[in-house]
Amino acid sequence: MRLADVIDRVHTWYPPGHAEDWDAVGLVCGDPDAEVRRILLAVDPVRAVADEAVAFDADLVITHHPLYLRGTSTVAADTPKGGVVHTLVTHGCGLLTAHTNADSPVGGVSESLAFALGLLDVRPLQADARDARDKLVVFVPVADAEKVRGAITEAGAGALGDYDSATFTSTGEGRFRPLPGANPTIGSVGDLEVVDEVRIEAVIDRASRASILAAMLAAHPYEEPAYDVVPLASLDDRTRGSGRIGRLAEPTRLVDFAARVAQALPETAHGVRVAGDPETSVETVALCGGSGDFLLDVARAAHADAYVTSDLRHHPASELREHRDGPALLDVAHWAAEWTWLPVLRDRLLVELGDTVEVRVSTTNTDPWTFRV
Repeated sequence: MRLADVIDRVHTWYPPGHAEDWDAVGLVCGDPDAEVRRILLAVDPVRAVADEAVAFDADLVITHHPLYLRGTSTVAADTPKGGVVHTLVTHGCGLLTAHTNADSPVGGVSESLAFALGLLDVRPLQADARDARDKLVVFVPVADAEKVRGAITEAGAGALGDYDSATFTSTGEGRFRPLPGANPTIGSVGDLEVVDEVRIEAVIDRASRASILAAMLAAHPYEEPAYDVVPLASLDDRTRGSGRIGRLAEPTRLVDFAARVAQALPETAHGVRVAGDPETSVETVALCGGSGDFLLDVARAAHADAYVTSDLRHHPASELREHRDGPALLDVAHWAAEWTWLPVLRDRLLVELGDTVEVRVSTTNTDPWTFRV
């Protein structure tokens, strides 16, 4: 398995185009043509993980957090980040990162945390808008319909979820009169022509509009094809979005739910901090893997009984708790919450790659906090 092939699969699940503008995701180091036999998965690209990769004889490390979020002028081995690069490169190991592009999709960080906590009926807490789409309608002589249909679907028209080449066809009559200067494919200048035509419809991604229209025009027999491009309403994506919300199989006390959270996550010095009445009932749970105080008001508006996330700041947490209808808050270690994604990624890789590659989840605890008093 080439490194490039592994990257293609990871980017199919977690497209880099969905990363935040400030983020830095993708291949950090490594030869795309290199062979990959062993992959190590970790949250943080730190020296301890690099050393673990060397001991495992890994050819690739995939981490959630980027190595470089800001520009640098050095990868010197005596710097923390440069040391990671040198360790990996000198042992023939690549580094691939999937950060904010892995937070929101199916099989991503927040969804992995939701399933680790045993939530049911899981959906995005704040759904992303679907990529902008249009409907393309083109009218084609019957004899040329398959040629035009094939051209637009080959260019990407009719790609819907797990399907492609999705089109609809209806029949009718096309009427036109070629005027002086026209070079009609069918009919004569000055004569009204009636042609048996088909109407082909397909949904297209707006980002691909230009290339799909170019393919359609190149395949169409008419010098002036009749076609429509209709912008479609923006709808929420039911599978992708920030955070997740779901329900427990049965209501439980907050104190018991907190114990469940602690048991589901790797042990850290941070533990689980809780704001709320220990005896309050919890059934609807919202969460966000990683730093999630930007969704506090969204969790409250969704009528969550509890909200699980990391890195909650004093003032936003305090202000939310002033609302009588605000959820209980459970603040967990950032590393522990995001670690729940690694077994999910491992299983996806094993299903996709089979026995061609060995995949291991890092056993190194890279949470920066080591003890509390």
